[in-house]
Amino acid sequence: MARALSADGLGLLSTGGTARALREAGLEVRDVAEHTGFPEIMDGRVKTLHPRIHGGLLAIRSNEGHMAAMASHGLEPIDVVVVNLYPFEETVRSGADFETCIENIDIGGPSMVRAAAKNHGDVLVLVDPADYEEALQRREDPEFRRRMAAKAFRHTAYYDSMVARYLTAKTGGNPYQETLTVGGRRALALRYGENPHQTGALYTDPLAHHGIARSIQLWGKELSYNNLLDADAAWELAADLPRGACVVVKHGNPCGAAVGEDLGASYRLAREADPVSAFGGIAAFHGEVDTFAAEAMAEKGNFLEVVIATSFTQEAQAIFANRAGWGQNVRLLAAPLPRPVAEPMVRAIRGGWLVQDSDEDPGTDWRIVTQRQPTPDELAAMRFLWSIVQHVKSNAIVVGTGRQLLGTGAGQMNRVQSVRLAIEQAGERVGECALASDAFFPFPDSVLTAQAAGIRAIVQPGGSKKDEEVIAAADAAGIAMAFTGVRHFRH
Repeated sequence: MARALSADGLGLLSTGGTARALREAGLEVRDVAEHTGFPEIMDGRVKTLHPRIHGGLLAIRSNEGHMAAMASHGLEPIDVVVVNLYPFEETVRSGADFETCIENIDIGGPSMVRAAAKNHGDVLVLVDPADYEEALQRREDPEFRRRMAAKAFRHTAYYDSMVARYLTAKTGGNPYQETLTVGGRRALALRYGENPHQTGALYTDPLAHHGIARSIQLWGKELSYNNLLDADAAWELAADLPRGACVVVKHGNPCGAAVGEDLGASYRLAREADPVSAFGGIAAFHGEVDTFAAEAMAEKGNFLEVVIATSFTQEAQAIFANRAGWGQNVRLLAAPLPRPVAEPMVRAIRGGWLVQDSDEDPGTDWRIVTQRQPTPDELAAMRFLWSIVQHVKSNAIVVGTGRQLLGTGAGQMNRVQSVRLAIEQAGERVGECALASDAFFPFPDSVLTAQAAGIRAIVQPGGSKKDEEVIAAADAAGIAMAFTGVRHFRH
């Protein structure tokens, strides 16, 4: 880039390290310190913050007053600014100490970029090497200059958002301050959004290390918007279940979850709960997908859009690559497990954003509120189902055993209807099942519906005005009931 600009008749002006690199490439360069008549000081913190630099950037060439001021102070115009900012993002992600991160906050670079972008009618600003080739062809094009100016301001805004978030986190105070700064880097340009008439893209959080957004695609065709939403739902639930678990998600809700003797058995058990919904779903595994798991998924009658795991063996990948039909296209994602700590989650509503901590169960002590205590098997089922129900859209009800989800009732406008749907899905095995509810029962009707189906254990948050009536109904039915004291709405 510098060689081409120099050949085009522009002089090169640069600071220390870059100036050395250009000289080593055989180019004639003027040091900023020579240009300003002031040396770099304070370990390079002060070098470009000088009127001879910013006057040359901000002067409007068609403004007679500006040009007269330049002449009277001996300033020279600067026509092109090419800047690579200090690597703050990379430094933070490397785990460097606080002092090192602070020293990698660029000050002069963003100042020059912003000045050039403001005066883009006269100054071309470049912050991305991907634009260099086009810049050489369109340096004087006003439309191109404006596009580069917009990109420059996005670049500095993103950079400053990282600095703001890093320092806010280091204060240990309230993360929800008076302004919200969120910066994302585009990782995928999606074919479309939730529906074909909508546009969409995936942006990654520069300071996040975990989750589906940080997954690596090992095989298959490109991911869609809906694939990513469902994959995120499946991966968050898989992380909350024991190692060896498999989760199957369809349209954002779990239709299967199980822990078997191996991952292949876990998949078969998860699919068994609702094979109709599992067809075309997303499978997530808490562990490494091996040959047995891949062979289970590749069996005739199965169809999966995405498979997620912490890793895949080479043999497992080959099974999908060699499977005729959908195996050629299924997306295989290796992803780091989410951490079980609360992190801010941003959700858009028209005209604004809602921000809250991620829903991490605090693990409060449960309280058995009925006369009958749950058996060890019932308690194991209640705990397994409690890990699942918080990942189901409200009103949420799940039924199952200590190792297998058998029925899900999701997203209904009244809770008893969710109970009916979950029981219906469990079918003949409902008599083996416990039941979990994401929020309290407002009336005894859900307990009576569960009793009629043969359910003998229920876990729910409690907290309704009619808790005493609900507990009395459970006692009359011989049902063991636990209150968790924690609600898990998911809208």
